Amino acid sequence: MKLLIWGASGHAKVVADIVRRAGTFEIVGYLDDLHPHPPDATFLGAPLYTSVKAVAALRSRGVNHLILGIGNCEARLRLAPVARKQGFFLATAVHPCAVVAEDVRMGAGTVVMAGAVINPGTVLGENVIVNTGALVDHDCIVEDGVHICPGTRLAGDVTVERGAWVGIGATVIEKVRIGAGALVGAGAVVIRDVPENARVAGVPARVLKGGAGK
Repeated sequence: MKLLIWGASGHAKVVADIVRRAGTFEIVGYLDDLHPHPPDATFLGAPLYTSVKAVAALRSRGVNHLILGIGNCEARLRLAPVARKQGFFLATAVHPCAVVAEDVRMGAGTVVMAGAVINPGTVLGENVIVNTGALVDHDCIVEDGVHICPGTRLAGDVTVERGAWVGIGATVIEKVRIGAGALVGAGAVVIRDVPENARVAGVPARVLKGGAGK
């Protein structure tokens, strides 16, 4: 099956490597509509398209699947409906060196990177990133557009709501809820619920800025 990757940055390189290793899709090109490129530009040896309108023509060539190679949570949530409107199905990508329990439910567009461990009973929404070496323990709920950064540890029964970002090396103890749009700083230890849109950091983590509606 043929696949387009939306993105042309370092994160897209990692997603492309996962796709190649998994062997399910053939990458036919990349899309970067944020930066100017010459008409014959390439990325990782494949054509680089510069507008959503340009990639629409790929549908007639049998390119039915797309994956978002973009790390920003807000961007993935915004662009996924655009891709669907163009007729693409959102592909998932799981690195062969990730460990994913048999009963894990995973939404369209989600990417699981090398060394990640996702334990039984967990539900991942759409366009989630579980980055390199992250641990998501049993019965967690990770909603659409969340980014679980490299080396993060989520204990059992944690909920991470839509579009939240859990930074590199953060630890979240059991049964904590991370609110929608929240940002957990790198290395933070989260021992209590985080409000929507809040920014927290430290050991233990404390609110630095924001909260629901701010």
